[in-house]
Amino acid sequence: MSENISEKKAHVIVLSNEKGGTGKSTISMHLAIRLMQEGFSVATFDLDGRQGSLSKYIENRKKFCTQQNLHLPIPDHTRVYLEENPYLITQARENLSSQILQKKNNYDAIIIDTPGTKNYLFEESHKYADTVITPISDSLIDLNVIADIDYQTGRVLKPGPYSNFIWDIKKYLATQNKPYLNWIVCGNKLSNYKSKNKTAIFSHLERLSKLYGFRLFPGLKDRVIYKELFLEGLTVLDLNNDRLKCKMTVSHIAAKREITALAEFISPE
Repeated sequence: MSENISEKKAHVIVLSNEKGGTGKSTISMHLAIRLMQEGFSVATFDLDGRQGSLSKYIENRKKFCTQQNLHLPIPDHTRVYLEENPYLITQARENLSSQILQKKNNYDAIIIDTPGTKNYLFEESHKYADTVITPISDSLIDLNVIADIDYQTGRVLKPGPYSNFIWDIKKYLATQNKPYLNWIVCGNKLSNYKSKNKTAIFSHLERLSKLYGFRLFPGLKDRVIYKELFLEGLTVLDLNNDRLKCKMTVSHIAAKREITALAEFISPE
């Protein structure tokens, strides 16, 4: 990569985790809409082109706006498919690189939704990251991507594969005159009750944040409203629109506050 990424304009937010089903697409969509509501121009990338959750979310939103004659913020979206031919992967990497660099010159923020498996698209996108957000549920399985822990003694045995990858990205960015990566581990799809398991996991994450250099965001609850809104391409941030005639419940308001808090947490100051 010949261009110095620190010279570009947009703040690049990469949603990633080497595990599927952690809610990356939902967070990506909500962050995009939140930033657009604040007046920022936003471009989004869906690098899990085959499953295309974020792409489908945006398609649903466009369709709903057309049907209802509504004008809601919609990011400039790019869907990227994985190149299966090994002889064409180098060119595919360069194509993705070129697309991201082009958007960086024209938008205030870029949000990249990555696949749940590490491949060349996953790797290449992190080279442009200013912020990496890693959603994680209150599950020991999710915690294993961050670190290998002896749960009997609480001793951290070694970094998980994902933590090692982020460390490699930090070293790469340092060679590009970018010494700081804003890595955020964000609790997501959290249960609404306080369990011993949940308490233990976040206790481990607090310790790991100091070891591996990430910032821990308390998290987003597991709410049915996110699944319901997907079908129309809406977010909890849209529900106060008078045209939608939606009665905001306590759960809706709480969800909106959580998303707003995450957007504000991105800034380390």
